[in-house]
Amino acid sequence: MNILNTLPLIQTPLDNSQYYRKRCDKKQIVLHHTVSNGIAENVIAGWNKNAPHIATAFVIAGDGTIHQCFYSEYWAHHLGVKAQNNTVLNQQSIGIELCSWGPLEFRNNKFYNTYNQEVTDTEIQHYKNTYRGHHYYQRYKQKQLASLQALLFYLCLKYKIPMDYDPLIWEVHQGALNSKPGIYSHVSYRKDKADCHPQRELIEFIKNLKSIKI
Repeated sequence: MNILNTLPLIQTPLDNSQYYRKRCDKKQIVLHHTVSNGIAENVIAGWNKNAPHIATAFVIAGDGTIHQCFYSEYWAHHLGVKAQNNTVLNQQSIGIELCSWGPLEFRNNKFYNTYNQEVTDTEIQHYKNTYRGHHYYQRYKQKQLASLQALLFYLCLKYKIPMDYDPLIWEVHQGALNSKPGIYSHVSYRKDKADCHPQRELIEFIKNLKSIKI
């Protein structure tokens, strides 16, 4: 069975000038969120208007649809690590974006995103002790996480990337920075980032990767 054919995936290609059409061996998968609404096409259109070669191979919309921007063996900058091996890390990793507003601000008994738009309280993930300096985030949706799990499973099989869950990925991780194969989050590489946040359901979906049966 071709697993790729079972995914809720559509092609939403980036302009050729926005990524590098160079095939690279892949060792890592890196999770991001977009700081946007749930419309993946808007994110991709924004990349086409901005600085070239900054993008991820996949964007998962709020409804769970996976948008593929370029072939996963190609690459673009998505880490921004201030180290000599930044280019190599980007080449060796596959970036996946989840459409989400990310960190939220609570004021006057309401929650607001970065653009001062209200977010309903049913979408809130609360971290009592803060995570990366924030108490509140928009929750990743179940449909997104289900699609992410299926995509991770496919990519891990394709590139022989370990499916193990590492609980240390939610802080800067020397293994990630040293090209150790595995699944990571943007926060694994940079202390100034807040994507992705460690929502319990996200963790469970990663933990259960090995239990998927083809």
